[in-house]
Amino acid sequence: MHQLFSQVLGQRDLSRAGDLFSLEDAEIEDCLSQALDQIKAISCSPDYLTNDNDQAVVEICITRITTAIRETGSIERHSMALVGLWESCLEHNLTPQGENTEDTPHAKIASDITSCILQNYSCPSVMVLAIPVAVRFLQRGNRELSRNMSSYLSLAAIAKADLLAEHTEAITHSVLGGNHMLLRVLPSVYPRQPDTIHCHLGNLTAMMSQLESPEQQHLIRLIQMVAEQHPLMLSPQVPALVSYLGDQSLTEALLGALMDVSQASPSSLVSFLPMLRTVGQQCPALLGHVAKIHSAVGIISETHAHGSLVYLVSLLGSMEHSFHHTLLLEIRALTDRYPSLLGGCGKDIYRMSNSFTAIARLLGRRLEESTTMHCRLERHACPPSPRAPLPGGGGGGSEQRLQVKIQAFEDKMGEEGGEEEAEEDSPAPQRRYSLSQAVREERREMRFNRSKSLALHAVRSRSINSDNGEDGEGLEQSPDSIFSNTLVNSHSENQEALPAERKLTGESREKDGEKEEQEEADRLFMHLRDNMETIRAFCKDVAQQIPSPEQCVIEDSNRGCVAKLSFSCPLKGHYCLYSKSSFNLTSRQPHVWIHIMLLHLQSKSSVPLCSGDECVQRLASLWEKTQLKGAHSFPMAMTQNTTPHRKDLDSLQIQLEEVRFFDLFGYSEEEGGWLCFMCNNPEKATVVNQEGQPLIEGKLKEKQVRWKFIKRWKTRYFTLAGNQLLFRRGKSKDELDDIPIELSKVQSVKVVAKKRRDRGLPRAFEIFTDSKTYVLKAQDEKHAEEWLQCINVAVAQARERENREATTYL
Repeated sequence: MHQLFSQVLGQRDLSRAGDLFSLEDAEIEDCLSQALDQIKAISCSPDYLTNDNDQAVVEICITRITTAIRETGSIERHSMALVGLWESCLEHNLTPQGENTEDTPHAKIASDITSCILQNYSCPSVMVLAIPVAVRFLQRGNRELSRNMSSYLSLAAIAKADLLAEHTEAITHSVLGGNHMLLRVLPSVYPRQPDTIHCHLGNLTAMMSQLESPEQQHLIRLIQMVAEQHPLMLSPQVPALVSYLGDQSLTEALLGALMDVSQASPSSLVSFLPMLRTVGQQCPALLGHVAKIHSAVGIISETHAHGSLVYLVSLLGSMEHSFHHTLLLEIRALTDRYPSLLGGCGKDIYRMSNSFTAIARLLGRRLEESTTMHCRLERHACPPSPRAPLPGGGGGGSEQRLQVKIQAFEDKMGEEGGEEEAEEDSPAPQRRYSLSQAVREERREMRFNRSKSLALHAVRSRSINSDNGEDGEGLEQSPDSIFSNTLVNSHSENQEALPAERKLTGESREKDGEKEEQEEADRLFMHLRDNMETIRAFCKDVAQQIPSPEQCVIEDSNRGCVAKLSFSCPLKGHYCLYSKSSFNLTSRQPHVWIHIMLLHLQSKSSVPLCSGDECVQRLASLWEKTQLKGAHSFPMAMTQNTTPHRKDLDSLQIQLEEVRFFDLFGYSEEEGGWLCFMCNNPEKATVVNQEGQPLIEGKLKEKQVRWKFIKRWKTRYFTLAGNQLLFRRGKSKDELDDIPIELSKVQSVKVVAKKRRDRGLPRAFEIFTDSKTYVLKAQDEKHAEEWLQCINVAVAQARERENREATTYL
């Protein structure tokens, strides 16, 4: 062991302990394990809890050792001794006693070692030793230690989930005990230990209402995995899951899980169908999930199938046409299982729905007919005819009449389609279709599908109204006239067009139709369209708390992707701090910033944005750079939640506070945006820029030694004026011997973080220059805030002045 370590640890020499930091890391690297073993012996001695000198020596030595391990990258070499000391802390009391909330001596040792060990979560040899010990700390009653362990274990679950899997029981108990941060670990270990989690599913599901939004998302992810892999395990939890559907941030994910459960245990959802229909009415975009659940329940029996079929058919006229194919598939599944439901006419419906090409050609020909088409449509209308009584009267009469009307409508379409097919069979040169023609024909089929569904809905509505005595004069339109009425507006628009004009009009309409179809198929467009008011309200509120970046660049780092953001002042006044430069920020939450940027763009637009817009494509490109393989696409991610979670927004605001953004920018109600300090306070600009006029002055304490655990401060008198921070050797402003800090050389100004157990705002802050770091402390928190803002403003002004001079020179 190094001589100085031997003296400090052997003699408990506190006076020499600080000298350990004067040694080079490489000089002591070989003896770190020996020093750790000796520290373990000291900390386990009977009088350690009452010996303040020994505790101070141990604390300083551990700080020096962990620093050397990090700097030399020798964690694997010393992991055995480090984990041994860490584990020895479990043999002692770790919970604060009585009113004293300060950590116990052994809790301090464990806390100091934790980050050094668990920051190496991607190193297997270290994690094999550390994880079993870390899990034991979760049950020792120290919340701060437990929180730190949970944070690192969450990272370990990403890199080495197999090492955590054998501790699934202990982790689950910790979650149920209130350590909700560990919820993010459960989806990682579930594939390896499903049975352990299945035993606690009821208690985990019951926690949903107690959780904050990010924690709910981790639990939802676990529920989705169970639903995908073992759906029967969730059937007892259906009542609880349905009760959470009222929370819009959970609705889509929960309906997806319930849909999986319905395939394995349809009977568990029978009593909840009315509630699911209500959810479908409130969230039309989720009707597809509700339809699938009804279809699954309908398979149970013919009675259930009848009820589900009535609901599914009613949706044909109210849902977006992109859902129609799904609906028809679910209807077909039920009628194939129980053919008697439609009286044997089900095949006609499916024949029509599958013969899209012939019907689309018929529709296209009708759209290009001359102005006489309107008259022709009128001639096709049928006079009223007496209704023949239908067999099987009673309550089923309206349903049977509905089927007759649908069948008549389909037969009519089938006959016209058959005529055209006969024409195609006649001798004629074979047609050759290009790819573009095939695409256009497919789009025509999609457009017809919507028209057909509207017609079917009209038939159904007519039938129901007739049964209720609301049939007007008793006229009953034929299926052909109902179908034709959906086209009257389209025909009348072309009545006066010449042949050449009709051709151009047809092409432009086809392009318009294609654009409309793209918008309808655009998930992002539909989401933004349906939530424009919510987005505007959100941006109006949040814009005053969090700014939208002017520029964003995604870059890789050792800990994942980061967003490099730039903010500038839009006013660019005479004394503007950011007319030629920008305030730069690096954030580890690129996803939230991209979401905010999208919402900001939408709030400024009077029409819904779509995926094809250039500004949206730029954001999508940024999003793709942040994503791992298999993660959500940009449209999918942006439509999961209309706005970011409150906790994510709070996190961004905290980061902006940490980098002192609000010292330099403020929201202007008048300008409706974020302006720099000078543009926001023009009355102060003249004072700040007056030659020799101090912006702020007063006494501050300067730390004399750079090591945090040595508290030696000296009071000096500081003056902030112009491009310099002046301070004098004494406490009076009249004393000479100025040593100025050039503000243009200042790299950053940061608050000195306080330990969580300390209360109140920090009073100390650091000024980093290219050659030295200054640690200063104000009289109280209020004075510290004033000094910090003034220094940050002066530094930004000095940089802006340099940028302007450089621009002028060029």
